[in-house]
Amino acid sequence: MKVIEHINQASNPLFSFEIIPPKRGKSAQEIIDIVKDLEPFRPPFIDVTSHSAEAYYEEGNDGEVKRRVRKKRPGTISICGIIQNRFKIDTVAHLLCRGFTREETEDAIIELNYLGIHNILAVRGDETNYKKPLRSGRSVNVYASDLVSQLDDLRAGKYLDEIINPDPVDLCIGVGGYPEKHFEAPNLKKDIEHLKQKVDAGADYIVTQMFFENEVFLNFEKECREAGIEVPIIPGLKIISNSKQLTNIPKNFYVNIPSELSDEIEASPDHCKDIGINWTIKQCEDLLNKGIKNIHFYIMSGAGPVTKVLKTLNN
Repeated sequence: MKVIEHINQASNPLFSFEIIPPKRGKSAQEIIDIVKDLEPFRPPFIDVTSHSAEAYYEEGNDGEVKRRVRKKRPGTISICGIIQNRFKIDTVAHLLCRGFTREETEDAIIELNYLGIHNILAVRGDETNYKKPLRSGRSVNVYASDLVSQLDDLRAGKYLDEIINPDPVDLCIGVGGYPEKHFEAPNLKKDIEHLKQKVDAGADYIVTQMFFENEVFLNFEKECREAGIEVPIIPGLKIISNSKQLTNIPKNFYVNIPSELSDEIEASPDHCKDIGINWTIKQCEDLLNKGIKNIHFYIMSGAGPVTKVLKTLNN
């Protein structure tokens, strides 16, 4: 099923998840174990992130420093195939603008379609220290709205090359939203204007960046509706599980952590995971009480904390 179908047909709240591929050189077993832990909670869908290549410098045994270019976390399509076809859980593959040509994007969509995967999250992607050279005859999507337009064209059977009697690709397209605005936007109003461009280009739903104060999300949702955005907006939550995340999360994701939460963790760092779990439970309960029907959880490594949250909510 498509994400939008899960949303429209749900009679009870939906809890979905986002996982990242293992690092290069690691086994897919760690992802399989996470999905096994999530499986009893009957997730409607699981997102799998994508990562573009980056440049690294390594010193060899001879002391020579060499520049390497590689993806730190490859395997998005393969992992999507495992989840979709082994676990029978609908999977959302993330596709990026940065680091991928439009031609590579079209090929990826064809592969995903063959695997029975019809849900895509269209993302511009973070800036990296490596810019892939563009070969002659290749083209790129600059913004997420451009990527959404390409995916929407494929739904209409419009491929990059002219094809006789092409088959349309059955797709559900999601995009990201930023309750505290994207860090490059001058203000939230302008960021929502950009978000509406993605929706107008063909996006079916929005899933938000993590946030730790529900009022931030509720205000964002209100402003989106006032701007004419009518598609479902799914709030994204992250459980803080170690005190280092008090610094890393704001730095890497440009979101604020309330002083009430950070003060509690700093006062009892050894109990950080329990504090983070309890905070997320309160967030979920409040969102559900306010009529939110879908919640998306960001998982970095291990499903233990989120399963504790769900067990409490299901009691």
